[in-house]
Amino acid sequence: MKKTSWTSKLTSSLTAGAAALMLFAGFASAHVTVNPTVAQTGAWQTYSIKIPSEKELPTTKVTLKVPKGVAFKQYQPLAGWKISTEKNDSNEVTSITWEVDGDNEGILAGQFQQFNFVAQNPDAETEVAWDAFQYYSDGSIVEWTGGPSDSNPHSITAISQDPAATGNATAGGGHDSAGTAGNAGHDDKTAAGDDTKTNDDATLGDALNDTVTGEPNNTNSDPGTLKLQQATLIVSILALIMSFLGIALATRRKRR
Repeated sequence: MKKTSWTSKLTSSLTAGAAALMLFAGFASAHVTVNPTVAQTGAWQTYSIKIPSEKELPTTKVTLKVPKGVAFKQYQPLAGWKISTEKNDSNEVTSITWEVDGDNEGILAGQFQQFNFVAQNPDAETEVAWDAFQYYSDGSIVEWTGGPSDSNPHSITAISQDPAATGNATAGGGHDSAGTAGNAGHDDKTAAGDDTKTNDDATLGDALNDTVTGEPNNTNSDPGTLKLQQATLIVSILALIMSFLGIALATRRKRR
């Protein structure tokens, strides 16, 4: 029997390590996420939920739970999707659902879809968790409700009085593009006797305009994405170390 050469063993080990790494990276990057991950206290914020299809099946429905303390205001309509909300006894929206409509096949394998909506953040600093439920065409459901270290984590948004100091200089999203200054202007107008409802309606219009023309805030600096990149690097290093250890052991046995 022909003995396997040292280079062949090295190539096989590296190929196996690379395959494992790509598999891990594929699963790690397929999470449902809500952006921005840092936002201003009390602000009317434009949020975007991003849903990739991680199975070889289309996603046909997505339900997002509205975190406690977050006041849902409005959603952006999207062709091919039927949008509905659920409310509690206090007439507060507790969840929003996007479901395929008409000839829409849903989010196919290798694709993703983003849905935009506006909500008002809590007045106090906190962290809000976005529980999401992803429905596939075969009736299976993936629940994105776990903690950061779980396989199906929910997205978290840090609500901060100073988003820039927390790591998101563009997360203002307040009553106008000035963020905190916009809130101050709103308070001044209210004190001067202006109609509060009229001002709030204008604020909602501004937020929806940001939804239509803008991009999701701070997508590239998502802490969850950074953690996944770090984990991918660690797995890559470990795979290489294991490969070289395997080569060393094989060489040692051969010499014996």
